[in-house]
Amino acid sequence: MPGPKTPLLDTVSFPADLRKLKPEQLRQFADELRTEVIDTVSVTGGHLGAGLGVVELTAAIHYVFNTPEDRLIWDVGHQCYPHKIITGRRDRIRTLRQADGLSGFTKRSESEYDPFGAAHSSTSISAALGFAVANKMQGKPGRGIAVIGDGAMSAGMAYEAMNNAQAAGNRLVVILNDNDMSIAPPVGGLSGYLARLVSSSEYLGIRKFASKVTAKLSRRVHKATAKAEEYARGMAMGGTLFEELGFYYVGPIDGHDMEQLIPVLENVRDNAEGPVLIHCVTEKGKGYKFAEEAADKYHGVAKFDVVSGKQDKGPGGGPPAYQNVFGETLAKLADTDPRICAITAAMPSGTGVDKFAKAHPDKAFDVGIAEQHGVTFAAGLAAQGMRPFAAIYSTFLQRAYDQVVHDVAIQNLPVRFAIDRAGLVGADGSTHAGSFDVTYLATLPNMVVMAAADEAELAHMTYTAAEYDEGPIAFRYPRGNGTGVAIPEKLEKLEIGKGRIVREGSKVAILSLGARLTEALKAANRLDAKGLSTTVADLRFAKPLDEELIRKLLTTHEVAVTVEEASVGGLGAHVLTMASDTGLTDAGLKIRTMRLPDVFQDQNKPDVQYAEAGLDADGIVETVLKALRHNSASVEAETGARA
Repeated sequence: MPGPKTPLLDTVSFPADLRKLKPEQLRQFADELRTEVIDTVSVTGGHLGAGLGVVELTAAIHYVFNTPEDRLIWDVGHQCYPHKIITGRRDRIRTLRQADGLSGFTKRSESEYDPFGAAHSSTSISAALGFAVANKMQGKPGRGIAVIGDGAMSAGMAYEAMNNAQAAGNRLVVILNDNDMSIAPPVGGLSGYLARLVSSSEYLGIRKFASKVTAKLSRRVHKATAKAEEYARGMAMGGTLFEELGFYYVGPIDGHDMEQLIPVLENVRDNAEGPVLIHCVTEKGKGYKFAEEAADKYHGVAKFDVVSGKQDKGPGGGPPAYQNVFGETLAKLADTDPRICAITAAMPSGTGVDKFAKAHPDKAFDVGIAEQHGVTFAAGLAAQGMRPFAAIYSTFLQRAYDQVVHDVAIQNLPVRFAIDRAGLVGADGSTHAGSFDVTYLATLPNMVVMAAADEAELAHMTYTAAEYDEGPIAFRYPRGNGTGVAIPEKLEKLEIGKGRIVREGSKVAILSLGARLTEALKAANRLDAKGLSTTVADLRFAKPLDEELIRKLLTTHEVAVTVEEASVGGLGAHVLTMASDTGLTDAGLKIRTMRLPDVFQDQNKPDVQYAEAGLDADGIVETVLKALRHNSASVEAETGARA
């Protein structure tokens, strides 16, 4: 079926082509670009609302600035689909988020128009400042242009960068994409006119001249004059904070009005003042009524029908999502425990904290994109006798590692870490994979680390964490739906550091941690069919290890294999260290460790990713058979040598 007609867009493969258009053609161009984005995401799924909100802004930036010499950096990057379409990737745009296709975020290896990869928020200003200052020091032309959302501005890193931004002078341009109306008044013709005025060379020239004149006066008069202008502009347009950080503030302007955007960007491009912050108000989901009307503005969508807006989310029913099991379990526990509270960092629905918040609105805290603050906030709550749960994706908890170490673990405070999206995550690729949490948490003194094998185990671990007041405790669980096991009405308080035998055997032992248990059991069935009697243990704990159980399994089976959906340095490393420390390796121990490979795996379906990593049933069986063949060959070689 042919796509929508886009005659102007069809003439643009790169920004240089876009700059050949007349200004009066840009409105039609933006409309065609928006149509192409909608049609694309209806086929691929992915992030829709954010991209629709910046269609005009994307076109205007590439039209006015000299990209890629001027380095354009999109914060987070989930709004970059329009950018990709007009920077030489339209022919591949329907491969978004698929195996061997385009990334759903900016990616340096894809294009020179993606100078800095991003998928976590609030990095853009720091990176743009780096580009701008590097060019300045090397005497090269080129600016750093950061486009950052108002949500991303809730993270401290954005302000750390802004506080340092004067080093770049006019080479740094920050565009605040305000799409939530959280800090902006309604935008109209007057504010657009004022923005154009205060960004103009005439105004800047008058301002500079006035500054020189007042500088000749007394210091008191000079400072008073500067303050008067600052507060007048700040009260009228909300720019005082940014001015205090050293920025020249312009805005707010209507981010969908080309007649406002183009002249303001041109004025900023041509002026000698800086750094500059342009406050641009946009509407997430703009131009597609189903996105405009949705509560989340169609932030992330499955494939959908363009005409009806209906998303193809697959068959309904089935096991519950892991995050919902956590949120609902925690809400029930809080019904009888007033000390329980929950913290999330801008991901209430993604972590299940929305379920908790619905039942206990006064005990749920969304701190914004501020994981560092969220963890230390939880530490303060714990120190004052509360039972806080910090529900944060594995990939985002990396951003708060110092706080986990310094504010929680060293002080042995009972913060509960509910770690969602543990393991590989499919279409979001390496930037969102929860590969490292077992390794980076299990190295810490005082920390308890659990991993749920299924939704029932997750419920038990949530209850166990709530009842554990001796220090910090973490439990990890994957993205997606559970396995379909029933969740008991009465939850079990797990004994810390104790695993369980799920299946008894005699020749092969599979020591599983977390959600690979299903594949471990499949592997055991295949090994049994080959005459290799197999034990499967769900260790539950990466720290502290169940040393008694592990020692028994290692000494009573011919070969043992550890399996985890985590990076090197996790469970396998801890088991090997324990075996070495206790002398088990001195007796010819036959053990293999299976974990994620030492690479950043690209996007694909999760089951394909795990197969590539060798962490499916086939991979486990192959590892066991290789170990047995190696051991048999070694024995035969040794026997032959003695003979």
